[in-house]
Amino acid sequence: MTHQIQTPLVLVPGLMCNAQVWQAMLAFLPTGTKTLIADHGNAADLSHMAERLLAVAPATFSIAGHSMGGRVAMEVARMAPERVQRIALIDTAYQPRALGDAGELERKRRYVLRNLALEQGVRTMARTWVNDMVHPDRLSDTALIDAIVAMFDEKTAAIFSSQIEALLNRPDASGVLRSLKIPTLLAVGRQDSWANLAQHEAMEKLAPNAVLDVIEDAGHMAPMERPQAMGASLSRWLSRVA
Repeated sequence: MTHQIQTPLVLVPGLMCNAQVWQAMLAFLPTGTKTLIADHGNAADLSHMAERLLAVAPATFSIAGHSMGGRVAMEVARMAPERVQRIALIDTAYQPRALGDAGELERKRRYVLRNLALEQGVRTMARTWVNDMVHPDRLSDTALIDAIVAMFDEKTAAIFSSQIEALLNRPDASGVLRSLKIPTLLAVGRQDSWANLAQHEAMEKLAPNAVLDVIEDAGHMAPMERPQAMGASLSRWLSRVA
């Protein structure tokens, strides 16, 4: 039986991603699903990204965010909960940057990539970045890796720098998770080493109406690595009764 989707689905890309991160998955969504892809522009703050999205989104909508896009989706839910009918958080996390040495280590690691992009170009940075972002077995999948690198290369090093700052200054989204009374999906690649399964299990404990889906044989880029499995997960979520 085909389930007719009543509200549009806003898809929120993550760090340096665009519509391509969702493209292969769209064919596996329910017939009639209307989608809108968010564009973060050169915003350097997650709340500004959320404001950009809300300015162009329909009056009410479902929202699915991948990686940094999941954090943006939570900011949208914080700012305009009355407009969000359901939320999916994919390969993401909710905690702010740690204090002390751990937080400083994260900053240094992100700045290494930022500096690589500024000095040698986004494509070179992406070739380094992607090594930790897909299932290890997919590193030899030339078509997948080239698609991810090409997607990154459509944005500038300045945009990458802005998005790094947004992530380093991210808010604690624990309160947002606790407030969610709408159908909530938490989806994660089994082999995601960046936003791992344990983080999503912690989010599941906070969100009162959450379902956790593990996408097998996938890393952080699960929507591109396993589009059919991700589409099936989102389809089940879209079919849940609010």
